[in-house]
Amino acid sequence: MKSLVVYDSWYGNTRFIAEAIADGLEGDVQVIKSNDDPYKYLSDCELLVVGSPTHGGVVTPNMHEFLDSLNGDDLEGIAVAVFDTRMTQRWLKVIGFAAPRIAKQLQQKCGTLIMPPEGFYVTGKEGPLKDNELARAINWGAHVAQKVKAGAIA
Repeated sequence: MKSLVVYDSWYGNTRFIAEAIADGLEGDVQVIKSNDDPYKYLSDCELLVVGSPTHGGVVTPNMHEFLDSLNGDDLEGIAVAVFDTRMTQRWLKVIGFAAPRIAKQLQQKCGTLIMPPEGFYVTGKEGPLKDNELARAINWGAHVAQKVKAGAIA
């Protein structure tokens, strides 16, 4: 399976999660930052995993630019999975998280969401990641790979 993991990260936490997810995936996996022109890798990809930190309930400007650069049917036939990094304070649920917004945009670009968006937790704005989040990300990546192999849709 050929997979592309696209992420943006301000403090390194989302990059660590993206790399851990890639470790859980099978086959040929590329991990690319959202401003490193990931668009050129989409043509032969079977799985696209996209992640961003949540800042003010939304994705980073670089991730927003990448998502906006996708055309209406660029993701047709491509399985997609999304994640974000987020803090755990309850009041944050009011403004929301990045992953559901990413999922909606990717589905609008004809991507096939294969599982619900996932959040990985940091202990503060700059991190670090909460204990066991890297192991959870590896397991989530393996679960994503199983879903793709099974042809599952969320």
